[in-house]
Amino acid sequence: MSKRMASAVMMWALCGSAMAAPVSYGWIEKGVIMPYGVAVKMKLDTGALTSSLDARELHHFKRDGKPWVRFTLALTDANTDKAVRQTLERPVERSVTVRGAGGMEQRPTVTMSICVGDKVYKEWFTLRDRSEMIYPVLLGRRLLAELGPVDSSRTFTVQPSCR
Repeated sequence: MSKRMASAVMMWALCGSAMAAPVSYGWIEKGVIMPYGVAVKMKLDTGALTSSLDARELHHFKRDGKPWVRFTLALTDANTDKAVRQTLERPVERSVTVRGAGGMEQRPTVTMSICVGDKVYKEWFTLRDRSEMIYPVLLGRRLLAELGPVDSSRTFTVQPSCR
């Protein structure tokens, strides 16, 4: 095969793979809260702008004059069914007003890392007691814009595989 022909075949192969159909995610996916390795079921919510995380025992405090929050993750690992309790401290990135059926509420927002598929994303999460909710993690449009399309007829389309 000539060099020209080999180059043309290589370009066609590369372009073909770049034009492959984008990954579509289900409305429920499994992810991992990093670096703790806790697998959780997450709802991909196109109606929410900011992601939300189940956080208990919120305690606001100052560190070096800046706002921080201490909270407890109380989750059931989706892979092992074991209860996981972890107390974390994070700087408050901002405070957001969330409007819902119950009215308006102020929530602290922190940065956390989460694995979806084979990639780790740094994301802002509002902290809220979601113990009455089915899913402990809600992924909002800010992260969904990076992930790609959501197919509401599907669930669990990818498995977390971050290292």
